[in-house]
Amino acid sequence: MCGISGLFDTQGLRPYDPALLRRINDIQSHRGPDSDGLHLEPGVALGHRRLSVIDLSTGDQPLFSEDGNVVIVFNGEIYNFRQLVPELQSLGCRFRTRSDTEVIVQAWQTWGPACVQRLRGMFAFAIWDRPRQTLFLARDRLGVKPLHYAWLPDGTFIFGSELKVITAHPAFERRIDPLAVEDFFSLGYVADPRCIYQGVHKLPSAHTLTLRRGASGQPQPVPFWDVRFTNDNPVSHADAQVELRERLRESIELRMIADVPLGAFLSGGVDSSAVVATMAGLSQTPVHTCAIGFDDPRFNESDFAQQVADRYRTDHKLEVVGTDDFDLIDRLAWLYDEPFADSSAVPTYRVCEMARRHVTVALSGDGGDESFGGYRRYRMHLGEEALRSRLPLGLRRPVFGSLGQIYPKADWAPRPLRAKTTFQALAMDTVEAYHHSMSHLRADQRGALFSDGFKRELDGYSSLEVFSRYAEQALTDDPLALIQYIDYKTWLVGDINTKVDRASMAHSLEVREPLMDHELIEWLATLPSSHKIDGGEGKALLKRAMEPMLPNDVLYRPKMGFSVPLAAWLRGPLSQRTREAVLGDRLADTGLFRPEQLKRMVDEHQRGVVDHATPLWMLMMFEAFLRLGEGAA
Repeated sequence: MCGISGLFDTQGLRPYDPALLRRINDIQSHRGPDSDGLHLEPGVALGHRRLSVIDLSTGDQPLFSEDGNVVIVFNGEIYNFRQLVPELQSLGCRFRTRSDTEVIVQAWQTWGPACVQRLRGMFAFAIWDRPRQTLFLARDRLGVKPLHYAWLPDGTFIFGSELKVITAHPAFERRIDPLAVEDFFSLGYVADPRCIYQGVHKLPSAHTLTLRRGASGQPQPVPFWDVRFTNDNPVSHADAQVELRERLRESIELRMIADVPLGAFLSGGVDSSAVVATMAGLSQTPVHTCAIGFDDPRFNESDFAQQVADRYRTDHKLEVVGTDDFDLIDRLAWLYDEPFADSSAVPTYRVCEMARRHVTVALSGDGGDESFGGYRRYRMHLGEEALRSRLPLGLRRPVFGSLGQIYPKADWAPRPLRAKTTFQALAMDTVEAYHHSMSHLRADQRGALFSDGFKRELDGYSSLEVFSRYAEQALTDDPLALIQYIDYKTWLVGDINTKVDRASMAHSLEVREPLMDHELIEWLATLPSSHKIDGGEGKALLKRAMEPMLPNDVLYRPKMGFSVPLAAWLRGPLSQRTREAVLGDRLADTGLFRPEQLKRMVDEHQRGVVDHATPLWMLMMFEAFLRLGEGAA
């Protein structure tokens, strides 16, 4: 795993300062501590930080083609590179290394932009092709690896694995995008392709971007893949279980290729347990497994992880983390570069820190909930959707909308008992309701939080537009498939993959994602939704497929999640910090928020009257982002 960066003059051949390139490249040295490399020529500057995983001796970057005309900087892994080598050799390609990086270069020279169609893996890369005077960038299908870019005032195109590469350039002007603020306080992250700063973009997943010297205007990203839900595969449930085990085995085996110590996260949940059980059947030596437990049993799954570790005799490492582990706010704000509200980033950071002491590569179970229908919210949505389908929106909106207004708020209650939230959702159409359920702060809560001046600046914009845009692309009427598609484009990329990438790269740990293999996802999208959620049981297909391999109480216990006790932190050991951050001058000076609402939330939460943990944590992370940004400016 690595970090990449670069500068490109789209119109001329201006020379770039090597010291500047080194500075913006080294700011992400945590992504690649083993070596670094730079390439400069008139109008082009490429930087690379390397974490050595495959071809330790000859895989350094930037890597050149045999004729020296093409050069690449690459972050990620191409899992099928060994299968591509003989095909490329048959077409006349000659290889000088054993690296997957050279395979991309040869594929580019052979197939051009269509090379991305042949790559199976997680990747973000930039190729400079001198004869074509073309800079070509690409990002993998599920957005596992990040890629940010911007045009500077002098016309320079700048890109990097992390946003801090761009903000480190002295010519970049930090201006917060108000639409990104709305996205953050709704979704908990800034959804692709937007960034927190105006003028910066994330290259969307499954997209390429081609820049040609001398061309006018700013080119737009071009998609090269999408998942299409047909839900029309006639395979029986029993046969699908057999095929799923075969497909999991193949996906995991591809991701076990490494020249460094390799292991897996083992949380005790279904997804990571399925990955470890499959790995054990493929490995001649005990699998290295890593888990963290919590000293509070409400958050501790380590006993279930131990069951799986015992069954497969893994080399299991467990560390117990205190539930008072809240010292990472500033560290996380620096790592994520923009506001990021998922509090499970704290335990994710810790498990990556622990895993890196034992392995360099770890397989994870990320993506399983999205692909197999594992989230509780999916089942809730389907239940609400069944009722929405029976009553016209013209009737539902006034009836349930009125009930939603008068019913008391009960965020402390289990979701099925939060009638206010349910009534509000029933008064909406399908996409609006799912956005409502996915919002950290719902529209009425954001309305109470934001100042009148900021609302005028938003000019009617709502993060609902993000969901609506993807819903139009989904091309499916299946209720489950629709929200799975939206999650693939928003939650999976913006939250899950962002969280894991930054937390793992902070410790120079490579995390691989067998449940996000695009061929596996394409197959799952052909299956009927009843194979995924059956009789109210989420992940039905995966659980039944794993019954011969995993204990029943691992497969069928209630989902716990990777949680931290936010509410207790913010009214206990973090109470003073919460008050200082939320009520201090920094947030007040932005003009974004209503001061009286900020004070009310802090007072009510710390008195134990109302649980405002979610908005307060978001405000604290936003304040930390602003504070660290001021220090870097």
